[in-house]
Amino acid sequence: MTPPPVPGTRMRLRALVTRPRADAETLARALAERGIEAIIEPMMDIRFRPEARPDLSGVQALLCTSANGVRAFARLSPERGIPVLAVGDSTARRARDEGFASVESAGGNVAGLARLVQRRLRPEEGRVLHVCGGAVAGDLAAELAAAGFAVHRAVLYEAAPVPALSAAAVRALDAGLIDFALFFSPRTAAIFARLVREAGVADALRRTAAVSISAAADAALGELPFRDRRIAPAPDQAALLTVLDRATAERCGA
Repeated sequence: MTPPPVPGTRMRLRALVTRPRADAETLARALAERGIEAIIEPMMDIRFRPEARPDLSGVQALLCTSANGVRAFARLSPERGIPVLAVGDSTARRARDEGFASVESAGGNVAGLARLVQRRLRPEEGRVLHVCGGAVAGDLAAELAAAGFAVHRAVLYEAAPVPALSAAAVRALDAGLIDFALFFSPRTAAIFARLVREAGVADALRRTAAVSISAAADAALGELPFRDRRIAPAPDQAALLTVLDRATAERCGA
């Protein structure tokens, strides 16, 4: 069990970050600002598809449902003038960082993105290109097709599940050194749930709190015996960090 803090000293907290590495490193900096050590343990390996150059003829906008989709497109095409409608703020931020001039965020989920498309675009002005990976959450294309839009998918990367937890992560969980585990999608949560059982450390989660970006991500954790389980009020990193800040204050006895 993690020992209590010595009076007058700051408890050293650790968070397991399950995001793909590029996103995890950005999050790790935000955690460091809070005095939390990030243990980066991606649940998926991102593999870009260099041969999948997208056809932009007749495209009026890009629909991006992940920051990795933005990264993949930027690797393949120099086009930055086409408008980008992003599922959430972190994806929109990635698009701006890549140099796209016109970027708008739907605020965090696929349903919101579909509504944003219908507010901002007209079906008769051209097709929309959904930049994505091989596994897609929700049915954005069907919803927009029902509204008259021609939606094409450009699968520019694959997110492959890692085969096992690293030995370092298993040791840290088993020793009770992980205070929080952070989950940003149902898929990564489900992979984690499977891998901790395969590693035989599920019971060790009684000393760890899960913080998830959505109810769907939390549900994917199943019946794992976490010390506590919390859900962000909005599906974005800022909301998840707000929940983590509150949990951290309680953990440290503030």
